[in-house]
Amino acid sequence: MTTNSEIGTPIKVSVETFYVEAQSQPEKDKYVFAYTITIKNHSLCSAKLESRYWLITDANGKETEVEGDGVVGEQPTIRPGESYQYTSGAVLDTPVGTMEGYYLMRNEFGSEFKAPIKVFRLNRPDILH
Repeated sequence: MTTNSEIGTPIKVSVETFYVEAQSQPEKDKYVFAYTITIKNHSLCSAKLESRYWLITDANGKETEVEGDGVVGEQPTIRPGESYQYTSGAVLDTPVGTMEGYYLMRNEFGSEFKAPIKVFRLNRPDILH
């Protein structure tokens, strides 16, 4: 599944999700998902990804908030017209869930802004069509 976020920001976030069957254990309510994020800078100045915020919700309504500096141990600076891509993961207690959030960015002039990440679904392929 792929989804895009571009709500009043020059940063476009695209998401592709994958169910990781080999690491999942449905009999123990452990469902592992990977997601690849592509962050494209459509502005005229560089932007540094300072931090991230995620709200992860499983099918039971359990919410988990994740905050931290950068992504996958990096705080990339994305130049105008360039992209940054990374892959990470999430573990849910249910075969379906959602993620949403934002990146806190800082442009080369020192101004901070949020690059929103629209809600996207994590699901085992045989659950939803």
